[in-house]
Amino acid sequence: MDTRLISDFTGRDFQESFKLYFKELGVSVKDWDGLFREMGSDGRGNQAFLRMDGSKAVGFIQFCPMECEGWFMKKTLGFIREFWTAPEYRGQGHGGELLGLAESCFEQRGITSVALTTDTAPGFYERHGYRRDPGFAAKNGDPVYIKHLF
Repeated sequence: MDTRLISDFTGRDFQESFKLYFKELGVSVKDWDGLFREMGSDGRGNQAFLRMDGSKAVGFIQFCPMECEGWFMKKTLGFIREFWTAPEYRGQGHGGELLGLAESCFEQRGITSVALTTDTAPGFYERHGYRRDPGFAAKNGDPVYIKHLF
């Protein structure tokens, strides 16, 4: 297994993995090249861990810091943007390992909490210490899950 940290989303391995992910979700994209360029240039500090088994995609987790700011305070949360494991690799620990790698990156930056939304795998996140937080509202309408790292 090869797991690498990337911030350039124009590489073939990541793009093929991401396309499989969106195909599984039933999402179509007209301008793939534009989407991948935007991921790396939107100013949010997007990164991803990409795991490969030779030339076969195992999965990826895409993440970035996210600023939450009010009139008096602000806090930086880690945000899990996109996360996918190929169906034939599910249930083998790859998802948990990828999630742990992203959480470690956040910890190294002094980020103490991670947020994500999901409508497909709440049980997976709950098993990894995430809790639904009704105090957060996601623009996509999905429930928000939070984990405090330390």
